Amino acid sequence: MLPVLMGLGLFVLGVVALTHLLRPVRAEDIVDQIRATPWSVLFQAGAATLAAYLALIGYDWSALRYLGKSIPLRIVAVGGFLGYSFGNTVGVSILSGGAVRYRIYSAFGLSALEVASVSTFVALAFGIGITVIGLGAVALHPEALQGLVPLPVELVRWGAVVSLAGLMAVMLWLSASGRSLRWRSFEIAMPRPGLLLGQLGFTLADTAAAAATLYVLLPEGAPEFATFLALFTAASMLGVLSHVPGGVGVFESIVIAAMPAGVPLDQVAAALLLYRVIYYLVPFALALAFVALNEARLAGGFVTRLIGEAPAPLRPVMRAVTGATPALAGLTAFGVGTWLILAALMPAVRPDQIDPDDLLAAILLEGGAILSSMLGVLLLILSQGLARRISGAFWLTQIALAGGALAALLNGWDWESAALLAATLLVLAPFRREFYRSAPLTRGVFSPAWFMLVAGLIAGAVAFFVFMHEAIPYPSDLWSQFSGQANMPRALRAALAGSALLLALAVWVATQPVRAHTRRPDATALRRAADIIANHDDPRANLALSGDKALFFSDAEDAFIAYAPHGQHRIAHGDPAGPDKAIGPMAWAFQENAHAHGATPIFHEVSDRHRALWTEMGLTLQKIGEEPVVRLRGLLFGDPRLADLLAALKRPEIASLTVEVLQPPHDPALLEELEMVSVAWQARGTGREKGFAVGRFDTDYLDRFPLAVARHDVRVTGFASVLTAAGGKRLSVDLVRFVPDEGRATMTALFAELIRHFRDRGAEELGLGLAPIAGLDPDRSARLWRRFGSTLYRQGGAFEDFESLRAFKAMFAPDWRPRYIAVPPTVPPLVALRNVAELIGGRPPRGPRQWRRQKTAATRDQGRRR
Repeated sequence: MLPVLMGLGLFVLGVVALTHLLRPVRAEDIVDQIRATPWSVLFQAGAATLAAYLALIGYDWSALRYLGKSIPLRIVAVGGFLGYSFGNTVGVSILSGGAVRYRIYSAFGLSALEVASVSTFVALAFGIGITVIGLGAVALHPEALQGLVPLPVELVRWGAVVSLAGLMAVMLWLSASGRSLRWRSFEIAMPRPGLLLGQLGFTLADTAAAAATLYVLLPEGAPEFATFLALFTAASMLGVLSHVPGGVGVFESIVIAAMPAGVPLDQVAAALLLYRVIYYLVPFALALAFVALNEARLAGGFVTRLIGEAPAPLRPVMRAVTGATPALAGLTAFGVGTWLILAALMPAVRPDQIDPDDLLAAILLEGGAILSSMLGVLLLILSQGLARRISGAFWLTQIALAGGALAALLNGWDWESAALLAATLLVLAPFRREFYRSAPLTRGVFSPAWFMLVAGLIAGAVAFFVFMHEAIPYPSDLWSQFSGQANMPRALRAALAGSALLLALAVWVATQPVRAHTRRPDATALRRAADIIANHDDPRANLALSGDKALFFSDAEDAFIAYAPHGQHRIAHGDPAGPDKAIGPMAWAFQENAHAHGATPIFHEVSDRHRALWTEMGLTLQKIGEEPVVRLRGLLFGDPRLADLLAALKRPEIASLTVEVLQPPHDPALLEELEMVSVAWQARGTGREKGFAVGRFDTDYLDRFPLAVARHDVRVTGFASVLTAAGGKRLSVDLVRFVPDEGRATMTALFAELIRHFRDRGAEELGLGLAPIAGLDPDRSARLWRRFGSTLYRQGGAFEDFESLRAFKAMFAPDWRPRYIAVPPTVPPLVALRNVAELIGGRPPRGPRQWRRQKTAATRDQGRRR
């Protein structure tokens, strides 16, 4: 929340500063200046913007060369343009632009880490490049900052020269020597000199073109371009650092404050407003229209017949970008809603064009302003529903846009606004297939980020209202004045109507009963889950029956997610269980329910089955291991792939063991004997029972499943429980316990007999539990792996390292199926894995020091037992 709070605070300060700077200016004068801007000037600004975006595409090209990745130039151009068009407008470009890049570049083989590297390269290249350009411009023209920096001009000049020389020397030295710059855990490696200088060239072109966009719009008397470039870079850097979308308010305040005396402020304000429209909103609108057009082409129908299908090389890009359309539609609705609210607060037309005695005109203006305000608030509410793919939000947004166009026509025949709303309606229409969810529109409305966004809008609207109507006195009867020329009373009543609607919605949401989807694992919930698992094909869903996880059911109670809370996280285990049609809505509801309770959802040990769903929900997948699955149908122990297994079974310590597979229910005396083995197994570690991602020793739980018991003569040396699904066709080894120092031999005998036993009974596959990724080096990040690696892979002391565990399971010739942890971008995967390890190991949430003390105590106790 820190960047959001900082952004909100700086936005409010920028608005206050901007209002103070523009106090001598009348709103009508700004509108007149905009209308009087020649088309030739607008064309020059548009050409400069085009040059700036072409240079921005060079950032991605440089980043991909730096990583040694080869992607077709047309793909880089599309990805760069869309990323910067959306990222520049939304703000926090490394996140918003990076999200668009991830969808596009991942379709061409780049991993999440590589796409993150591209975004990081772009952010650092922009930051370093604009710093170099800004220092150079200040060194040449230090007077540009004279009104902003209270230092002598020559001191500013030489400070810039020394800083520029030092920065360039360090960069070129790092680039030529191949060394890295390290600070604590951060490391920055400069690209080779050719790429470094080329990237500085792209930054110079981008910054100069963006500055030229604004410069051609400024009035006479503005500083010369080289001086203005220094001012522009300083304002841009502070705007980016503020985390305010587009640096709104911050950027404008700096530019206006640095203008020389005598420059007309109304013309500067008009130039800044046009710059925002041309450099930010026009590219955003073009990018949104481009995505909508290609969405229509992918869908087929009239548009496809008219202009043809999308080119084959671009289809992966278009399909990837389609996943971002709900967020883009939500952002568009929020922006249009903001415009409708501001339109209700501004004077409709010039006062001399209205007959004060025209009652019909007054009624139409009054109704148009109030309708515009209320529809604007409605679009703010619907925007978060669009981002969540709710179908009702899409159709209500279309209705609100049509109503907004009507309100604009009533509000002084504002046909420009009506055309804008109608165009927005048409652009959003091709996206209707992306809005398929049926969920309450009001769930998740008052999330912290949305609340901050609305708070910023309210602050801006108040400042806008004061700026528009500050010259009008405030008599006591102002609210009751009705006439065509009563602009301020009409704006006050429109603001009151919109605020009343927002307050009514807040009260309604706060008083709505919340339907409980989460059930504690009582007997009723466990029976319901067991019924769902009986019709499911994943045997590991049976882990929900261990009783240590809460169960989140779908609305129809035909599917569930098993999860455990851990601090501020809700960690679900495995794929959701139930029919595929119920999984998507339930997963979204689980995420929203977690957010409503201040928690972050994490999905541990998921498969590829619902990969698209996790990506759609904004989660990133990190591979944590693989599940070895033995195909039982047609498997022969004479298969050459099982040669190592056959050799191992001939060893005396394994050949002397006998294994029996027993079906439930089990003899209580046997379970007591197995409990003694479990206690001895636990004594090798911390002495605590395991859980979460593995079954725990509980007689009621074990009595549900088959058990394989290994004996040496009559003494039990180990056992394994087997989870079943799909009528016994699919199975997975769960709880494995053995007496100390006999683990590997016992596990070999148990697994071999389970394969033979269930193959002969017609089963299709047997999973052997999670195994580490191939090539995982336990010496890398050793402290992290010692803290939770052995718990995560449940080796139980039978193997000396992770590679030995993997080699053991490879002896059974399995298929290796990847398993992932799906986390939001705000949660580091290693933090999530640590929390999972705590849940598996039965540890309560602890800090690092407590963990080390606990680890030391456990080691000391183990030594005493030995």
